[in-house]
Amino acid sequence: MLTAGRNTIEVTGGKRIDLPMKGNSKIYEGSLVVLEAGLAIPGKKATALTAAGRAEAFVDNTGGADGASTVPVKRGVFRFNNDTTNPVTSAEVMKNCYVFDDETVTALATGASIAGKVLGFENDEVIVEIL
Repeated sequence: MLTAGRNTIEVTGGKRIDLPMKGNSKIYEGSLVVLEAGLAIPGKKATALTAAGRAEAFVDNTGGADGASTVPVKRGVFRFNNDTTNPVTSAEVMKNCYVFDDETVTALATGASIAGKVLGFENDEVIVEIL
């Protein structure tokens, strides 16, 4: 416990990370990347996934084993498509939205994992903070 001020060092490179990919997978640049058992995959509607960020490059690990390839992922604030069946609305601002697929978020939590916090909307897309 602190009893005086502390210089907590900021790690500036922490917003871009290289993550090992799941075997036999393909991740497209700009896609929402999630972790399944510690391995990067394209976003999909499923429980127990962890949102990692946005893919910075296309990586094809087709035919490769788990971890044979890595994908560069950036964490931050991004715009994703809004689910047309269960859309994210202004009522969800500063609340969680959920992964629908690798380019879409949804308001429906059932059967889905958290994508991030809704910060707002722009051009019919949802602005999502992934940290």
